[in-house]
Amino acid sequence: MRRAAVAVVAFGTLLGTLSACGGAGPARTREHQGAHGEPGRTHAPSSVPTARFTRIPGVGDRLYRRIPADSRQIVAVYGKGEDSADAEVVLYTRRGATWRQVDSWPAHNGRRGWTEHHHEGDKRSPVGVFTLTDAGGVLADPATRLSYDRDTVAYAAPAAWPKAYQHDFDYVIAIDYNRRRGTPPRDATRPLGQEKGGGIWLHMDHGSGTSACVSVSRSAMKTLLRTLDPARHPVVVMGDRAHLLR
Repeated sequence: MRRAAVAVVAFGTLLGTLSACGGAGPARTREHQGAHGEPGRTHAPSSVPTARFTRIPGVGDRLYRRIPADSRQIVAVYGKGEDSADAEVVLYTRRGATWRQVDSWPAHNGRRGWTEHHHEGDKRSPVGVFTLTDAGGVLADPATRLSYDRDTVAYAAPAAWPKAYQHDFDYVIAIDYNRRRGTPPRDATRPLGQEKGGGIWLHMDHGSGTSACVSVSRSAMKTLLRTLDPARHPVVVMGDRAHLLR
């Protein structure tokens, strides 16, 4: 009961059903499981990691202008469609005027898709550009440069959730949508008000859509945590492909 109460306060959109913000299917033997909690399966990057670009592909001028000039790392989330929960996450880094694709992974977003006007409980992920400053989770710090908050209680999934959802929050990276930067991801403060939602994270995938978060495999989360560097001002650019191009 205590775990369920903590989770509801920390994640806002979780209403005590199967509405995990997102998460990884890894069960107790997670080191032997793939991105969707299936034993022995792994996902290879879906694109060539050495590709280079003069700007982030698939992102139109409207959102591209919102990327801070000093940002040298971008996590791009390409949603399949406005009402789809399927997505791809691509990590880019910049040197000089050139963006290099580092890696990519299959992902999930809000189970009802995407919106530019996210509100509490709509089950859609917000479209936009957001900073990435704080991380945490049930597991120990995997050597990230981001501020890392480990708490085996606050990030534990409620015991009533199905087994596939139990490790959703082993690793999380807070997406700075309606939250206070510089605080642990579990901080439930909502500067824009509760009705605007919050508690939106990058975290581990359970094989289907989330309440509003973006979820990827355990290995992808470890790569992101070990690669993102506050000194390089990382941001996430996220949305379905049509919204991203507007």
